[in-house]
Amino acid sequence: MKSKPNCNYFPDVETADDEGFLGYSLDIRTEMLLEAYTSAIFPWPVDEKHVLWFSPPRRAVLFFDKFRIPATTLRELKKKNFTFSVNRHFEAVIKGCSASRRKDAGTWITPKMIEAYSRFHQQGYAWSFEVLDADGKLCGGLYGILIGRFFAGESMFYTESGASKFALINTVEWLQKNRGSDWLDSQVINPFMQSFGTVEIPRTEYTRLLKETLTT
Repeated sequence: MKSKPNCNYFPDVETADDEGFLGYSLDIRTEMLLEAYTSAIFPWPVDEKHVLWFSPPRRAVLFFDKFRIPATTLRELKKKNFTFSVNRHFEAVIKGCSASRRKDAGTWITPKMIEAYSRFHQQGYAWSFEVLDADGKLCGGLYGILIGRFFAGESMFYTESGASKFALINTVEWLQKNRGSDWLDSQVINPFMQSFGTVEIPRTEYTRLLKETLTT
């Protein structure tokens, strides 16, 4: 990839194509991840060898003042005996997300990604938010990138109905209480996140919001 001034790995996001594609790499280092997330870019591997880097023209964002919990979800969770924990089972969470097969193209969380994000976790940037069942067994959760007040959700999984919803609700509450966050990056819109109030905003607005969040 050609680098822009004062940048080590990535070109300016405005050079992305119509789908947001910027370029690809054969490796994925933690320095690349840190630069990417602070520059409105994220990785999306397509196979074991290639990592594609994107900055879509529209970005999915959940503003916490617009966060809503569907009534059906509230009724469902009242019947559950879940508990919530943070950063206690990162490896199990990311592997759980990797094992969850998606309807479109399986999983994008390759062994290379697991290794890179595990190192990023050790450096304090990748976090997991976990759901435990009544027996204390991990039954769901999500992981993402946390830098100051900024959080980018990467993936989630569940083995018991309602666990991913419980994870999201409690993650939003934790981010507000412990980091003073008022939004999270969901990257790409999907029906699950839309049901909680996620919307799409233009990349220009997203990059402005990202910069403000990282500097305050």
